Amino acid sequence: MKKLGLPLLMMLATGFLTSCQDEKKTETAEVQEQTEIVEEGVVKSILTAEEQADMTPQEIIGRLKKGNENFVNNNLTQRDHSAQRRRAMIGQYPKAIVLSCVDSRVPVEDVFDLGIGDIFVARVAGNIENADIVSSMEFATAVAGSKVVIVMGHTACGALKSAIDQVDAKSMNMNSLADLLDEIEPAVEETEPNGERSSKNTEFTNNVINTNAMRTVANIREASPTMAQMEDDGKIMIVSAVYNMETGEVEFNND
Repeated sequence: MKKLGLPLLMMLATGFLTSCQDEKKTETAEVQEQTEIVEEGVVKSILTAEEQADMTPQEIIGRLKKGNENFVNNNLTQRDHSAQRRRAMIGQYPKAIVLSCVDSRVPVEDVFDLGIGDIFVARVAGNIENADIVSSMEFATAVAGSKVVIVMGHTACGALKSAIDQVDAKSMNMNSLADLLDEIEPAVEETEPNGERSSKNTEFTNNVINTNAMRTVANIREASPTMAQMEDDGKIMIVSAVYNMETGEVEFNND
């Protein structure tokens, strides 16, 4: 094997040191960029691991409520999404995971005045749990460090209305939809009608929406002993909420 001369070794060593210095400068610049919070009234940073670790579940819910207040008052935080997107490449440390309905009128991040990297969002019609949803929640909490799980229903939910009105999806050759409506049916049965048992009965429908969200929370605890234990230990909170599409307000059931 041919030996390398001293000049060549010195060149290689110099190149290696220069490369390491450049990498260190890049890492330092990334850290400095990451710690920048607001510039000219525009948020450019994303949530850090330290910030995630320092927050309690109760504090996170408080921040989400404040964010919802901003949304209701049309006072959303200005964000530089390009800067946030670049910084998110370093890692993600979301504070919560929200299970919402697929309804296009429920913009989850905006509802809580949040940006890139702030929360995980899972969506399924009628905001019901299934194995994939629960496993995603376990990843969000036990692996990625999120401390709040929110099941958020919403007023005027089409899936809930269909379940209340006993829409026969199978006759329309939509067996999967029929199975989903069957998952919602227990919430309908458990809710006192106080009048007409129909989606035209707004009070009844809203009560079913609330019951369904609470049932989903109970089902999540049962399906995931890991998250149930984390909640018992005070590491996370699993709560339900309902988004009012008319007012924009989110009402938490733990209030």
